[in-house]
Amino acid sequence: MSTKTTPAADTLKQITHLAAALKAPRITQAAARLAEHARDAGWTHEDYLAAVLEREVAARNASGAQLRIRASGLPAGKTLEDFDFDHQPAARTPLQALASGAWLAEHRNVVLLGPPGTGKTHLAAALAVTAARQGHRVLFATASEWVTRLSEAHQRGRLEAELARLRRYALIAVDEVGYLPFEQDAANLFFQLVSSRYEHASLILTSNLPFSSWARVFGDQVVAAAMIDRIVHHADVIALKGASYRLRDRGIDPLPSIKAEQGALD
Repeated sequence: MSTKTTPAADTLKQITHLAAALKAPRITQAAARLAEHARDAGWTHEDYLAAVLEREVAARNASGAQLRIRASGLPAGKTLEDFDFDHQPAARTPLQALASGAWLAEHRNVVLLGPPGTGKTHLAAALAVTAARQGHRVLFATASEWVTRLSEAHQRGRLEAELARLRRYALIAVDEVGYLPFEQDAANLFFQLVSSRYEHASLILTSNLPFSSWARVFGDQVVAAAMIDRIVHHADVIALKGASYRLRDRGIDPLPSIKAEQGALD
């Protein structure tokens, strides 16, 4: 006894075949899931097609964002949604404005300054995650890790090629500027990274030190001044204040040096 298929089943098979040919298998799922609803709601053919394609695009964007995040070196679990803005209420408005991503199109920078434990790394990573979700390629590493990377490229005679390759990333995040002082060669390499991205692509930098103390980090007042000039020319500088979020329930006061750095940011 032969088994007859319904026209709807035949159409679904055809959709499955065409979706596979387009390398868009999720279209099959969306088409089947939305078909009955579209009929009941009286959708036009155009409405139905738009809804199916919208779900495919959304799924692709989500999948692409996850790939970009995994390739970025970002720490896990750092998003704007997860940040406790009650601990940094003054940062809420500027961070919400930055979440639109418009600053990336303008090749602007973001600098987060503040004592340890005030949320700089979390916010830098969260902005990078937001950028990845918006379709941008991003990379995240500490200042020391960036210098190591550039030093290795320089030793191979590939520094210019590496800087050019990095310019293809819309956003590079540089965490922990100032935690360790740089030797002169390292400072020069870091300056080249900043200079190569100036007005071409964006940076996020975090530092526990005010700009006035960067000269001792880079060992040269002139290099530090030239670097700061390029960073802040097109930048949003956000100062985070208060005690360490990590120590909030421990009853431990900040070290005197941290209090002094906090005062310099005020």
